Amino acid sequence: MSAMTVQKSAQPDPADPADRAAAAQFVRRGRRGLAATFASHGILTVASLIALFPIAWLLFLSLGPDKDDYLHPGRIWDKMTFDNYAFVLQHTNFFDWMKSSLIVSLGTTVIGVMVAATTGYAVSRMRFPGYRKFMWVLLVTQMFPIAVLIVPMYEILSDLRLIDSYLGLVLVYCSTAVPYCAWLLKGYFDTIPFEIDEAGRVDGLTPFGTFARLILPLAKPGLAVAAFYSFITAFGEVAFASTFMLSDTKYTFAVGLQSFVSEHDAQRNLMAATAVLVAIPVSAFFYLVQKNLVAGLTAGGTKG
Repeated sequence: MSAMTVQKSAQPDPADPADRAAAAQFVRRGRRGLAATFASHGILTVASLIALFPIAWLLFLSLGPDKDDYLHPGRIWDKMTFDNYAFVLQHTNFFDWMKSSLIVSLGTTVIGVMVAATTGYAVSRMRFPGYRKFMWVLLVTQMFPIAVLIVPMYEILSDLRLIDSYLGLVLVYCSTAVPYCAWLLKGYFDTIPFEIDEAGRVDGLTPFGTFARLILPLAKPGLAVAAFYSFITAFGEVAFASTFMLSDTKYTFAVGLQSFVSEHDAQRNLMAATAVLVAIPVSAFFYLVQKNLVAGLTAGGTKG
């Protein structure tokens, strides 16, 4: 009886003014004030407008029919037209650029993620001699600027007869994407319990079978981030693509945009329209991986 009496007395009494005041103070501490709410929403609104303004401005300029409309944007309102889009789709190599960009970007994504996933898993689970130094070597490869790498890469691709080929450009992009993705996926694999690998071995799976059938399905968020990074790396790169691709029909979108700007002319209206069209494949790819993107970005940093 005494224990029950103590337990009842420990609970707050709604009729007691002191308990009601303590409960109200607890609720107030958990809430944000009206001013803080307005301030946070205002800051987020301003940040959203700043992020969206370049996109809206590009879309607005793409509706101007003249190449010098960007100098007088106010005049675009009276003569908006979609002629720039029609010209780009009908009188340029837009669809060749799209084909080249998708081949190179998807090829880099598939090969890069496969190599990075097996590398990250091996370093996460296996303790072979020099496994720590191996990861640092991958990190060091990211420190060299593109200007230093172009000449030796060009010589290597020339010896392999891969100049002006999709495979050569995919391999070049993989050399950039794989090191970062390997580090990313290694951190994500570290968050997956080792007991899953042990259960796979008990069931008779080989190490690769455990990796393919048990670990990869659990690593979808990390794989989504690696795929998105690889795709964006290949889709928007200019220096390697403009150096290693010699045919106009094999230019990627990033290189094709340069054709609208020459030494004596700049068709910025057509460039703006093409840039808007270029954003469509990237947006579609982002839509496919967005469900796992946030989880993959945060989970890999919880365990080193």
